[in-house]
Amino acid sequence: MSTTDYRCDVLVIGSGAGGAPTAALLAEAGLDVIVAEEGPWVDQGSVVPFSLEQMDRQYRSGGVTVALGLPSVAYTEGRCAGGGTEVNSGLYRRPPQEVVERWRTNWRIDDLDPDAIDVLAREVESALSVQPLPGPAPAPSERLRLGAERLGWTHDESPRWMTYPTGDSRQGQRQSMTRTYLPRAMSAGARLMTDCRVDKLRLGADRVEGADVEFTNGRRATISCRAVIVCAGAIQTPALLQRSGIRRNIGRTLAVHPTVKLAARFTDELNVPDDVPVHQVKEFAPDLSFGGSASHPGLVALALLDQWEDFRDAVVAWREIAVYYAAITSQGRGRVMAVPGLRDPIVTYHLTRRDRALLCSGLTRLALLMLEAGATDVFPSYRGAPRVKSRRDLATIEDTFSATRASVMTVHLCSTVPMGEDSDRCGADSHGRVHGFANLYVNDASLLPDAPGVNPQGSVMAVALRNARHFLAEGWSRV
Repeated sequence: MSTTDYRCDVLVIGSGAGGAPTAALLAEAGLDVIVAEEGPWVDQGSVVPFSLEQMDRQYRSGGVTVALGLPSVAYTEGRCAGGGTEVNSGLYRRPPQEVVERWRTNWRIDDLDPDAIDVLAREVESALSVQPLPGPAPAPSERLRLGAERLGWTHDESPRWMTYPTGDSRQGQRQSMTRTYLPRAMSAGARLMTDCRVDKLRLGADRVEGADVEFTNGRRATISCRAVIVCAGAIQTPALLQRSGIRRNIGRTLAVHPTVKLAARFTDELNVPDDVPVHQVKEFAPDLSFGGSASHPGLVALALLDQWEDFRDAVVAWREIAVYYAAITSQGRGRVMAVPGLRDPIVTYHLTRRDRALLCSGLTRLALLMLEAGATDVFPSYRGAPRVKSRRDLATIEDTFSATRASVMTVHLCSTVPMGEDSDRCGADSHGRVHGFANLYVNDASLLPDAPGVNPQGSVMAVALRNARHFLAEGWSRV
């Protein structure tokens, strides 16, 4: 295997919601930037959304990864140019001001002003063309809205980072990182290296001197640089730091939004296999929220699998079925642990007693919501679940549900290198510089001190822009 040397001013590791904006701002400021991305470049439209092919090409481990625990929590990671922005639902929420204020106060984060974050959020919204649907919502979304309306529950439409050139809401074009910030970065001279895994950082006394990388074809290389900004996501960022010997307050405080699901059958054919509902129900936020999931036929079958013996007859009616979720803001925490000899880290997660009770309450309320929306049958995703056909059956969920029997999963991962000035709790300072290092930074979901209670991409990108500008104003002159 051949070895090649590369040099740059700044090595950005990862090209998702944290890495792409970081690379764009630094390159546009005149710095020589290399972006190392472990996955491939996959053109939008070349794979069907939520299909097995997409899982194989754009997700880590085919979308099948798990945080060990009782119960274990399944999670997904994007592994491609653009990261999770290429595979997620595209729903956007601005970081809530009360959450930003909590982070600033509880974690001693300097210069984290809620109003300034709002300004950055508006910049993100403009860059990604965040907007509501130009026409009617898809039928599964409308059912969710109808159920909430009948119950008198607070609900709204989540805007998406989409453009609609034809004005048809079914023809939207996702404004992910491969359509927005990555092209900006490359136009300004940044070099994007796809299929390029960073194995380990090369450390000096209090500095990072570069990185050892391996390409998918087996070729190895070293990248020398003046600064490194790790944006590999809340699992891979702490894993890389740990593999490199950096462990203090790294990977110990994983926070997620655990979710439980159900499948709801209606009298009409409403399934939309390649899209998700845009409405969300926030009556019980921030602790609990409801929304719609992808309902590709295979995912419908997966939602029925826990009680397959009783539910399998419904799978043939998948066109009449949509999948929905209840998500909680968890008090539990997890860990990410890089283990010598293993390519990927071991991840664990612990749900508290309160979390388990909230999941039960959430699934029961979600079933009620579906009944009010007109569902004829509701199929909760846990072993021993009843087929819910009326309100009388809801008590059976409360009597039989157990988190250890449920298919608990998450798509929101954060908080593994929390930022703040308390070096006894935080892995990085208020602007993402790893404590103890002069030129090593983190700038992705790892920095968020806890789960924000909403789709986190808006928060990640606003913080990433903030930190990248601080690096240009103050950090670069010191490295």
